[in-house]
Amino acid sequence: MRLFSWNVNGIRAIGQKGFVEWFEQTQPDVLCVQETKAHRDQVEPALREPSGYKSVWHSAKRRGYSGVATYYKSDNPPEEVESLDVPEFDEEGRYQALIFPEFVLINAYFPNSQPERKRLDYKLMFFDAVSSACRRYRGHGRHVIVCGDFNVSHKEIDLARPKENRDNPGFYVEECAAMDAFLETGFIDSFRHFHPGEPGHYTWWSYRTRARERNIGWRLDYHCVDEAFLPRVQKSQILSDVMGSDHCPIALHIQ
Repeated sequence: MRLFSWNVNGIRAIGQKGFVEWFEQTQPDVLCVQETKAHRDQVEPALREPSGYKSVWHSAKRRGYSGVATYYKSDNPPEEVESLDVPEFDEEGRYQALIFPEFVLINAYFPNSQPERKRLDYKLMFFDAVSSACRRYRGHGRHVIVCGDFNVSHKEIDLARPKENRDNPGFYVEECAAMDAFLETGFIDSFRHFHPGEPGHYTWWSYRTRARERNIGWRLDYHCVDEAFLPRVQKSQILSDVMGSDHCPIALHIQ
């Protein structure tokens, strides 16, 4: 089973950049997308439900902002789809949990902490809310996979220029510590499990200064799995050659 995640930076925009063709060629079992910047009724049918797939959407109350959606094969629907049930996060369309028989898949778009830490407290509260949801599912004996744009590079190895960016959003000490705390609750950063100590792996590049061409990037997107589920994970990939957004897709292969 192949689980993909991608911050598309606007589902309607990426729909004009080969997204549907990529989807048809790739045929993921599940694709979680973040930053849809659209409501379901604003999206053309080919983007809303590609052939053989259904989708569930959690859009922001504010149009053209944030939002997550998940595509799944029509013959393998989730049993339920849940929100965080926290108004300040639900109104921004930042989370959905799909309950499948063998695991809970959380699609999350973590807030950007903003310059001068303007939304850092909001982001740390979101980390706490996601962690609380994970504890609840694990307490019920469910395996949990959390994927999406965490909007944080966890360690210095996860961005090209750590020293220059220590006081920039995405690499503040506080949000890196929040990532530490989340993983310490019993989760594994799947990509680092398979690629420990390997630099140069990023999932986001600024559109300015040809950053992607020069691979001056940040690793902001993750598949994290609970420790007990790790033996079922076969591979964790960053698909940096796939264009269409300032982020690239990531993939988790499970058995």
